[in-house]
Amino acid sequence: MEPILEIKGLRKSYGDFSIKGIDLVLEKGYIMGFIGPNGAGKSTTIKLIMNLLKKDGGEIKVFGKDNVKFEHEIKNRIGFVYDENYFYEELTISEMKWIIEPFYKTWDEKAYKKYIKKFELPEKKKIKELSKGMKMKLSLTIALSHNADLLIMDEPTSGLDPLVRSELLETLSEVIQDENKAVFFSTHITSDLDKIADYVTLIHNGEILFSESKDDILSNYGMVKGGKEILGKDASRDFVGVRQNRFGFEALTKDKNQIKRKYGDKILIEKPTLEEIMLYHTRREQNAV
Repeated sequence: MEPILEIKGLRKSYGDFSIKGIDLVLEKGYIMGFIGPNGAGKSTTIKLIMNLLKKDGGEIKVFGKDNVKFEHEIKNRIGFVYDENYFYEELTISEMKWIIEPFYKTWDEKAYKKYIKKFELPEKKKIKELSKGMKMKLSLTIALSHNADLLIMDEPTSGLDPLVRSELLETLSEVIQDENKAVFFSTHITSDLDKIADYVTLIHNGEILFSESKDDILSNYGMVKGGKEILGKDASRDFVGVRQNRFGFEALTKDKNQIKRKYGDKILIEKPTLEEIMLYHTRREQNAV
């Protein structure tokens, strides 16, 4: 069975930034969180997937097909939800819908009405009068109203209040119950992924640092705390990163069981958050005293 999204050796350079031969696979029935600090390459990767930027090399397949050769067919099966509003501000929700609907062969009026009601969207209001949360709900409504098989979301919850964020995440969890669909969710708000992601991919400086099951990540990684006296020449091999303070140190390990066997009762191991894992991977050189 073909993955819903497959990237091999993807390269793109412009200015002083580059995507450095990244590989990535998203299977049907899963939500992948695509995380990384600002400027890591998340939005660039999405633009390459959508063929909004021309790649320098590599391969991108969506639904098993080349994303350039079959661009129109692929985009008809993708729902997009971006951080920035791309609707005509002077139009009402209803007027905007009538413009967008003809572009999709699989437009589902019943689904549209369902989400308009669910999100309590005022169809007669002009888009410029909507709050950021309402605009994001409208984006998701449009994305879900043509039976998209892949949802691509670029920082969809950034700047939203917790209630709206929770509502959007709940909707995504419902959508993914259809095992033929998948969600590619780019964000720097890692707490959102704690709730809904099946896989997490971390990108930094245009490189993929890991792409693994969220459960495996949280099961294997550990936040280690102990006294400075146990830090030696092995520290750089044992830990992703180390931060020292006047009381001792804390560090991130990819294999908490191995570290437990090696250091025993000299250390305390706690469960890390996805945010801590991201920060330690992307700031390995940091040494806070």
